[in-house]
Amino acid sequence: MLEEVRITGLGVIDDALLELSPGFTALTGETGAGKTMVVTGLGMLFGGRADPARIRPGAQRATVEGRLRTGADGKVAQQVEEAGGELDEDGTLVLTRSVSAEGRSRASAGGRSVPVSLLTYLADDLVAVHGQSDQQQLLKPGRQREALDKYAGGELAVVLSDYQRAYQRHRSVKASLAEITAAARERATEAEVLRTGLGEIDRLQPGDGEDAALRAEEERLANADALHGGASLAHEALQGDPSAGSEGADALTLLGHARSSLDGVARFDAELAGLASRLSEATYLLADIAGELASYVQSVDADPARLAAVQERRAALGRLIRAYGYGGPYGLSDAVAQAPPAGQAAESQEAGEPGEAVAMQGTVAAVLDWAGKAALRLGDLDNDDETIAELAAEESQLAAEVARLAEQLSALRAQAGERFARDVTTELTALAMPHARITAVLARLDEPGPHGIDDVELRLASNPGAPALPLHKGASGGELSRVMLAIEVVFAGADPVPTFVFDEVDAGVGGKAAVEIGRRLAKLARMAQVIVVTHLPQVAAFADNHLVVAKASDGTITSSGVIRLDHDARVKELSRMLAGLEDSEFGQAHAAELLALAAEQAARA
Repeated sequence: MLEEVRITGLGVIDDALLELSPGFTALTGETGAGKTMVVTGLGMLFGGRADPARIRPGAQRATVEGRLRTGADGKVAQQVEEAGGELDEDGTLVLTRSVSAEGRSRASAGGRSVPVSLLTYLADDLVAVHGQSDQQQLLKPGRQREALDKYAGGELAVVLSDYQRAYQRHRSVKASLAEITAAARERATEAEVLRTGLGEIDRLQPGDGEDAALRAEEERLANADALHGGASLAHEALQGDPSAGSEGADALTLLGHARSSLDGVARFDAELAGLASRLSEATYLLADIAGELASYVQSVDADPARLAAVQERRAALGRLIRAYGYGGPYGLSDAVAQAPPAGQAAESQEAGEPGEAVAMQGTVAAVLDWAGKAALRLGDLDNDDETIAELAAEESQLAAEVARLAEQLSALRAQAGERFARDVTTELTALAMPHARITAVLARLDEPGPHGIDDVELRLASNPGAPALPLHKGASGGELSRVMLAIEVVFAGADPVPTFVFDEVDAGVGGKAAVEIGRRLAKLARMAQVIVVTHLPQVAAFADNHLVVAKASDGTITSSGVIRLDHDARVKELSRMLAGLEDSEFGQAHAAELLALAAEQAARA
């Protein structure tokens, strides 16, 4: 709610302070005094066009500052705080708008400079200005729908709440289904690759460490002849060849001679006895080695078939290692996704650089690690079909629920629209528009939205046979304010805007119709702050607060100020408006009677 507005340097207004109050405030004054500039100033304050041509001659800029009260936890306070401003300690919000002679426009909210667009956003929740030349806040389709829904009452509110819950859940499920369905082909490809890899590993059944064991076996089989020859020569050197039938100069025979030489004399010298003992041990050790060499010679045999089998197995394991031993498809291993050049992994490992995961690269162990992770991932992917089926079923169920509730909403809105149109048409008849007809048109949307399957647009047919047009097209400037007044009265506070400004709402009417306008403004003022620029005493008499725009002239420049009237001053102003003579006895008597009658009718409104 607006508490006060200060306007400086705008049109004929040098410096004017509007002290506003709850209820109905009438703004009157002689023609040319600057009443329209007050409405223009309010429009500027809430984001309207700032025309530098409207700046008072000689002034550098025009400025409008408004102090208003709004909820500290409400939407307006939140928007101001997000812009860096803040409310005063008593909950007052200060808005400022100025325009320089050069055309530069500035705005502030809560003590912080803000874009002018923010004032426009704030206006949606603060004020509705209805005037002949500047309709700052018409009943937009979105607000028309919102207000009609509130007008419809509790039954529609319950259905709307159920609809919005179903709608939001349907959107969430539909998005999840679209996401998983869009990725289904990619995920199916991934699953097939994993399944192929696991199948290859399962067919080979590699054992942990098998690659190292096979590498050693291949080395031995490939060099069997050399190993056999080397072991045979070593055995002959140690023990000779018994089948030759002659004593050879082998190592064990020579050690036997040396041992016999010492055994006969060792008892005469302890030192020599020790040497004899060590020689005996060496003999036993060489004898053991000779025996093992003999067994090794017997075991080593060239086996081309086994060598081929080992090489084939190693080649098969190598293919697995290359495919899955360096991370495998989709990076399911902790190892890197690409194998290093030959020998690089071993060199790095010897240098002590890589960690355990890198050391495992290029081994059967890494393949087995990939297989374990791939199996888990495949399990997740194989659940996609089930998940898609569940989501599809839920999406279908929710879509049907949304459609059902949307149709129910439409039916309730249509019923409320008929009642609303009838009530507004009745109001327009009393406001000197007896042939006007209002209709609430439900425009069908292509698909359900956050508020249903339809939007609401109010249309006006000004005369019989005239087409019903949107409000701003179907009414003339003088009619539009009366139409908006009728709508606001019927909505009876359904629209959440706390302040209404009407400029020339009584244009072109008089007599009984003027009284009806005043009575309806008083009725609207019970639920919101109402500020009306009027030239009719019948309207001004219904006001709770009366401001007059007074002008004075120094011969060259006219300046205007705004004065708040007490009861006696109101009688004089109404007398001026009635007869043009504020000091007329009969005029003042008529004005006093008009005030009394208006107070009586306002109490019954």
